[in-house]
Amino acid sequence: MAAGRAALIALTALAPVSWGTTYAVTTEFLPPGRPLFTGLMRALPAGLVLLALVRVLPRGAWWWRASALGALNIGAFFPLLFLSAYRLPGGMAAVVGSVGPLFVVALSALLLGQRPRARTVLTAVVAAFGVSLVVLKAAGALDLVGVLAALASTASMSAGTVLTQRWGRPEGVGPLALTGWQLTAGGLLIAPLALLAEGAPPALDAPAVGGYVYLALANTAVAYWLWFRGIGHLSATQVTFLGPLSPLTAAVVGWAALGEALTPLQLAGMALAFGATVAGQVTARTGAAPGATVPSRATPAAAEPPEVRC
Repeated sequence: MAAGRAALIALTALAPVSWGTTYAVTTEFLPPGRPLFTGLMRALPAGLVLLALVRVLPRGAWWWRASALGALNIGAFFPLLFLSAYRLPGGMAAVVGSVGPLFVVALSALLLGQRPRARTVLTAVVAAFGVSLVVLKAAGALDLVGVLAALASTASMSAGTVLTQRWGRPEGVGPLALTGWQLTAGGLLIAPLALLAEGAPPALDAPAVGGYVYLALANTAVAYWLWFRGIGHLSATQVTFLGPLSPLTAAVVGWAALGEALTPLQLAGMALAFGATVAGQVTARTGAAPGATVPSRATPAAAEPPEVRC
């Protein structure tokens, strides 16, 4: 049982590890200044491929639920994240994003009835502090729009994580189909924004095509499938505590592949953040309310507590 849960956590952790490679792929292989187009190319092709594989479409209430989750996890998250990254000094967007566990703790208390524990909150604060030591660089003037965009992107992904666990999945539908629905809905939301803000798609050379294929398949289709699969079996807080692995991976990739130096302070921050990530799996698990883990099928409406009914 413990070994199976550890394996599930490790597989779910591959999602933020994969997302940590996005910066290197974007800067080394993709055309510059096209964040929305990149978000579109990550989401929509991946969603369409998954839909072609599963050949299952939403039914009933799941049309609007899949659209809402797609907007929160993909359609709003990607543009807001890119906006914050462009307007804030180095690493600040990642630091704001690292407070995601605190958002999830609050939303889990509100929507899932999971009472927050002091150990969980403290672990989340330590994780955010560790990430800040890793990614923060020279100080610069903070842009209000950038800060608000970073907070909004974190809140959007956190809400999507909690609602994904709250709603579960429809009877007979697996995580692959749920992932395809969300990626497609999110990609369709980004498409008009990309066209209006950035114009026609750029010309692509072979490295750019390879980069987009990697982002769409490994970095998005597979990674989000692992993420949503993990949400279906772990607590929302456990899953979101894996988020700091993304900036940590980005730092390691920058050191190993791009020749970026790691200072002793950054290494200390990495140790803190990684330790908090591991500790978060224990504190979030022990702090979850009994029965908080959502099964692989939708909970019958009659069994839903009135205060969290959607």
